[in-house]
Amino acid sequence: MKAFTKNKYGGPEILRFQEVEKPAVRDGHLLVRVMANSANPVDWHILRGKPFFARFSFGLFRPKYKIPGADFSGVVVETGIGVKHFKIGDRVFGETLSGGSFAEYTSVPESVCGSMPAGTDFIEMASVPIAGLTALQALITHGKLKSGESVLINGSSGGVGHLAVQIAKAYGAKVTAVCSAKNIEFVTLLGADHVIAYDKESIHRHTGKYDLVIDTHGNLAYKDYVRMGRRGVMVGFTTMGRMVSLLLRKSIGKFEIAQFTADANTKDLEALGGLIKNEKIQVHIDKTYTYKSIPEAIKYIEALHTKGKVAMVWENIED
Repeated sequence: MKAFTKNKYGGPEILRFQEVEKPAVRDGHLLVRVMANSANPVDWHILRGKPFFARFSFGLFRPKYKIPGADFSGVVVETGIGVKHFKIGDRVFGETLSGGSFAEYTSVPESVCGSMPAGTDFIEMASVPIAGLTALQALITHGKLKSGESVLINGSSGGVGHLAVQIAKAYGAKVTAVCSAKNIEFVTLLGADHVIAYDKESIHRHTGKYDLVIDTHGNLAYKDYVRMGRRGVMVGFTTMGRMVSLLLRKSIGKFEIAQFTADANTKDLEALGGLIKNEKIQVHIDKTYTYKSIPEAIKYIEALHTKGKVAMVWENIED
C-alpha cells in the first residue's frame, strides 16, 4: 500500500511517499481503507518531536511510529477478533495519536472509531475527530459547561475553535468569541453572540467576566484566566515557556484551570456525529489537498492561520 513514512524528526520535508506492507489486523482492531484525512497541530508537533517531553511517548531519539497521521475516515475492510461495534463495509471516522492514518489502510482499535452518520461525507467526517473531541471535552468534560452559562472562546475561528463555538451554542451557552477582525463575519455566522477582534481590542486587557474561559490559541496568561473567568480550560499553547509559566502559576494558585489531551472514544465521536446529523454543528473546510500533498497540508496548518479545518483526500473517494 502507499503511505507517507518518517525515520527521523523534522518538518514536512522529511516525509517520504512509498510502498509499505499493509498492516495486519490485531484483536479488537479494524482495518480501515482510508478515504480522507485532516491535518492538526498535533501532526506537526509529533513530526518535529516538539515539545521535547513529547518524545518520551513518541520516541526519544527516533520516531517510534513509522507512519504519521491521526485523523481519518474510511471504510472497514476487515475486523479483528473481539470487535463488537463495527462490521465490514461500515463507514467510520476516528483518530489515534499513535499514527498510521496517512496511508491507504490503517489498523486502529475499534474504541477510537465512530460510525459516520447517514448523509455525511468522508472529507467532512475526517475533519471532526481531534478538533471535535478537543472542543467537546474542553467544554463539557473538563469545562463542565451548563445551559445558560457564558463562555469565552479564544481562537474561535480555527479547527478546534470554530467547532467549540457551535458546540457551546448547541448546549445552550452564551458565547463570546475571540478572533481576528477579518474573521468576525465567519465566527458570527457560527452562532457567536458577541465577537472580540483581538487586533482591535487586546484580550489581555478585556474586562468581561465569564463562567468559563476556553483558550484554543494558547496565548492567555494565568492572570487573564483569573480576570475574565470563574474557571478555565487550556487547550493549546504558543510557546513552551508560556505553558510552563501558566502551569506553575496554576500549581500555587487557587483558580481552576484544566489542561488535557483529548480522549478518543466511540461515545464522544458518535455524540459529535449526532450533532452534525442534526445540523447543530457544521465543519468548515478551509482547504482540501490530495493525498500526495499531505506534507503541504501540514506545512499550511503549521502557520496557524487556518479558518476551520484542512482536509486531505485519497483517490477513488466515494461518498
